[in-house]
Amino acid sequence: MKRILITGAAGFLGSHLCDRFVHEGYDVIGMDNFITGDQKNLQHLENHPHFEFIRHDVTEFVSVEGPLDYILHFASPASPIDYLKIPIQTLKVGSLGTHNLLGLAKAKKARILIASTSEVYGDPLVHPQTEAYYGNVNCIGPRGVYDEAKRFQEAITMAYHRVHGLETRIVRIFNTYGPRMRLNDGRVIPAFMGQALRGEDLTVFGDGSQTRSFCYVDDQVEGIYRLLFSNYSEPVNIGNPNEISIRSFADEIIKLTGTKQKVIYKDLPVNDPMQRQPDITLAKKILNWEPKVDRAEGLKITYNYFKDLSKEELYKTEHKDFTKFNNK
Repeated sequence: MKRILITGAAGFLGSHLCDRFVHEGYDVIGMDNFITGDQKNLQHLENHPHFEFIRHDVTEFVSVEGPLDYILHFASPASPIDYLKIPIQTLKVGSLGTHNLLGLAKAKKARILIASTSEVYGDPLVHPQTEAYYGNVNCIGPRGVYDEAKRFQEAITMAYHRVHGLETRIVRIFNTYGPRMRLNDGRVIPAFMGQALRGEDLTVFGDGSQTRSFCYVDDQVEGIYRLLFSNYSEPVNIGNPNEISIRSFADEIIKLTGTKQKVIYKDLPVNDPMQRQPDITLAKKILNWEPKVDRAEGLKITYNYFKDLSKEELYKTEHKDFTKFNNK
């Protein structure tokens, strides 16, 4: 039986990937230190015979006993509310953490897939964004800690591929949503849905003309799965090219939730991308992949998930104490 290590296993995407590989018959080792992950995302796998969990920070030396066939590196803060609070830890997991896992892959002769992001394109001057675009990133801006961590992650991964012949895969993930997102993680879908459920007005930053493209989690996981088993080693965009402005999206959420809230406007954060739309030509060609889940369907599933949360979860604010990580 093949064994796979999934870092960031208690996170939104990581937990769904654990489910997929357990379902496919793999022995899955989940790894997380719960800085942003949530243990409840893995509770349903707790007693599964083909799943084990290791609590560990991948910025420290990573050791796994026995053979290992594949590694999925998904350990990283992934929303602005997280990486702006723990910027140094974000940089470390993209650099030291990736270095540790590439070393483990080399020692185990395992194939490794690393989770990059559309944020490597920064505030793009090319639209839609293709894998050949180098990006427009402010490396010293507040968002640079995440953007540059991921750009370094891609660079060191390709260096290991070229120098050591390591089997590597790189996925550039565009906005993804679905059940198990944290309601208070700061990203637009949980933010809007949380505000609607609490009876608050929906907050749009800037004038709302900025665009995003939202991919349902099942489609994203399928794309990642196909990429892992492809023969392509350079970055591949996985996302939904169906683009919408944030202002129009707020109207969609109000209609979906049946609420009467207004939309209020606040200043746009520094370096917030004005456009975000993946060109998925490459994914279609080499993976025979494109998203299948319609946004209306995916949003309904996601809203029902949030609606079922307890009142305590609905009203709690970010409660984690990040101060102990800021000096690392």
